Amino acid sequence: MSQLRAEIDGIRDREIHLVDPYEPQDPDGLLRMVFMIPYGHAFSLMGNGPMGLHDLINRTKDVPAVAERALHYECLIHERNRVTTPDGEVYRSIESPLPVGTADVIGVSVINSGSLHSVFQQLDLAGVPRRSADRIPGEHPLIVGGNSGLADPEPMADYLDVIALGEAEESLLELLRVVHAHREEPGVGVTLYEKLARIPGLYVPSLYTCEYLPGGGVAAVTPKKLTVPAKVSPAYLPVRELHPAHFVYPKSDGTAAGIHPTLGCRHSCDFCNLGVPPFRHAPIDMLMDYIDRLEAQKIRRIIISSPTFTQYRHRGELLDHISAYARRAAAEGETVTTIIGSIRADELTADYLESVTELEEFGHLFTELNLDKSRGIITIAPEWASPDLVAMYGKTQRRERVDNAIELCRQSKDVNTVMLYFIVGAPGERDADRLAIADYAQEVLYRLGHPDGTVIVKLHQFMPKPGTASQRLRMSDPDVVHTYTAQIEARLRDLVGDEKFEQHFRVLDLGASHMHLEVICSRGDRRIGLVLEDLYDANVDLSTVTKDQLVEGLARRGLSYDRHLRHMDEPVLPWHTLNHVNTTAEQQLATALYERECTIG
Repeated sequence: MSQLRAEIDGIRDREIHLVDPYEPQDPDGLLRMVFMIPYGHAFSLMGNGPMGLHDLINRTKDVPAVAERALHYECLIHERNRVTTPDGEVYRSIESPLPVGTADVIGVSVINSGSLHSVFQQLDLAGVPRRSADRIPGEHPLIVGGNSGLADPEPMADYLDVIALGEAEESLLELLRVVHAHREEPGVGVTLYEKLARIPGLYVPSLYTCEYLPGGGVAAVTPKKLTVPAKVSPAYLPVRELHPAHFVYPKSDGTAAGIHPTLGCRHSCDFCNLGVPPFRHAPIDMLMDYIDRLEAQKIRRIIISSPTFTQYRHRGELLDHISAYARRAAAEGETVTTIIGSIRADELTADYLESVTELEEFGHLFTELNLDKSRGIITIAPEWASPDLVAMYGKTQRRERVDNAIELCRQSKDVNTVMLYFIVGAPGERDADRLAIADYAQEVLYRLGHPDGTVIVKLHQFMPKPGTASQRLRMSDPDVVHTYTAQIEARLRDLVGDEKFEQHFRVLDLGASHMHLEVICSRGDRRIGLVLEDLYDANVDLSTVTKDQLVEGLARRGLSYDRHLRHMDEPVLPWHTLNHVNTTAEQQLATALYERECTIG
């Protein structure tokens, strides 16, 4: 038996259906859609976008398609940017021995804009031409992209045929119906792409023409035909129209499973697109039934994958239900661990903390951090140490609310570690604002009051996000921002001394390489895709790419790195077709921030 076959057999043997299993369909006459997920099996199960859609397609009888999954299996061979199967074996899905490249539709998911190049790797692995123009309809699959990494989809416009915006439960199913009908009766005069462009929530890049500006950016984006919509909006659905796999992991490998109690956020901070979708609650009965199924399967790790979990109206009831499961497992000598996302300090209450700590084994991180003395971790995002910056960016979390949250942690015997998320390199920021982060961390440790307490300062570079009021703002050079980490750490060491720092503090960041790529991918036009493809073909490791490598690659395509750092004051943005942000709000934010930056604090 081949390595690939053995690994897939192992995956199928250990997979557990956690929602009601669907009836197998006869694939004859149906479209075949393969979701390519660029992760190993365990991590792939956490992707509620592709996993939920995979589940929905297979259980919806009036959708003329079957859905499959193809992963980055452990046996695949990695050689620089290339990934191949062992012994030249056909790259296949979990569900079918047929080549992935012979599917009718392939779905690719991009979680962050710094990973756009993963699309090249996946298409190469499947043996599918990368560029839309090189693919032949009916011979090659239709390539559909989605997820938050495509907030600016333009760099991938030459590679993805269709991009699903927002929640794809309706738009993707309608796409499959239209593709199937078109294959049966193509009709005359209207192309498949034009039909797909009429589906709400779908963006078809090839139906638009861009007029480029020197160095980067666009002067105009124009539909090629009058029947093509000038603007495309994301689709968001009411709870009653979302199926269970949107809120719970439909499958598990037996070691972990997760839930999504909330969608969106009640708040609309100017730097965050979490508040763009409407805020919604998952049905509590569905979640408690799911926890019961985890208990029946003896799955002992529960991931509450929601950065706004404290906004869930039924959180107390849900945590009590998990706690009861944990107590029953403890009576059998086993431990249930619950992982919860970060919280807003202004939403932390004594009742919430008591409910969480009653879980006994819990954490507020699902990261690589290893804290030997950690009993429990609370993650709080003040974002800035200066109160007026917090307010100017539209965040309602005032300092006194953070202090109150730390006081609650001090009173708890089960929380000894606090992670603080801060943004650096933002417009409006001054040197003193960054150094104040060290003072903030020192005070949090003092307020925490635990002898073995730990404060982790996690620094993130400010990223103007498409679809938010901050989308046009200037970016700082990541190489410069990276030096801020050392400055803040040095300030903190001066405040507390080296010995105390080593015992109680950590200062972390994401590194400059990742951010250099984000600079051009998160706000670039279609030419950026060509730059990424050039670097990919030259075997430049894009996970560690340097600024010099990017500058050189951009120059070969007539583009400027520094131009992508600019304040984008031109009327038309590269993602113009998807842009619905209020221009007045953008201008007011920018004016206030730049005025603050130029004054002495």
